[in-house]
Amino acid sequence: MAGHSKWANIQHRKGRVDAQRGKLWSKLSKGIIVAAKSGGGDPNTNFRLRKAIDDAKAVSMPKDNIARAIKRGTGELAGGDLDEIVYEGYGPGGVAVMCETLTDNRNRTGPELRSIFSKLGGEIGKSGCVSYLFERKGLFIFSAEAVDEETLMEVVLENGGDDVESTDDAKLQVTCAPDQFQNLEEALQKAELVVEMKEVTRLPQTMVDVESSTAKKVVRLLEAIDEHDDVQTVSTNLNIPDDAMDGE
Repeated sequence: MAGHSKWANIQHRKGRVDAQRGKLWSKLSKGIIVAAKSGGGDPNTNFRLRKAIDDAKAVSMPKDNIARAIKRGTGELAGGDLDEIVYEGYGPGGVAVMCETLTDNRNRTGPELRSIFSKLGGEIGKSGCVSYLFERKGLFIFSAEAVDEETLMEVVLENGGDDVESTDDAKLQVTCAPDQFQNLEEALQKAELVVEMKEVTRLPQTMVDVESSTAKKVVRLLEAIDEHDDVQTVSTNLNIPDDAMDGE
């Protein structure tokens, strides 16, 4: 799953740039709205909302923006009518691509994503065409230089985590079942183990390799999808080679 870890880190770095121009704030607002809509406006009793708020605070989203998003989700303000839609498809070389969206207009989002796929050598498929290749997991990523692997392993195994895996980009990757995410997150915080990135996402069960030129095309597709305002997360089973990330 190191390929996903690399893509997750690419998204994480790019997110900090997006936040500077407010693009990421719009995406995070939608996450807060849907979390509040589904589980209520109290982050103490709504873990999904707490996670969404933490993500927003991590990129310095203003408190007023967060408060308005919560109120939209609870119905106190207009603008909380969002649908969660997952699109599945294929990129260049037949690699699997999944994107989770939050949209107030599915008649706009679907055609726009279909166009992005088509222009960049991919295609959107039917529901279920690639989802069987992925498993929903909690994901935590650490710098291998910043944490002690034995300490991390101990905390992970004692608090519902699956395993600690070293990746090829000097990271340590931890996975867990989605329902163990909150418990493990709290244990990591208590142990003062600094997390670089954390999310509940779709991880590929097996990775695929393609030629470098094709991998670069896939990365361009992933980036274009991720740039869409309605897209929350993007997942792929591509094992991304280093030379596909030139310019990152």
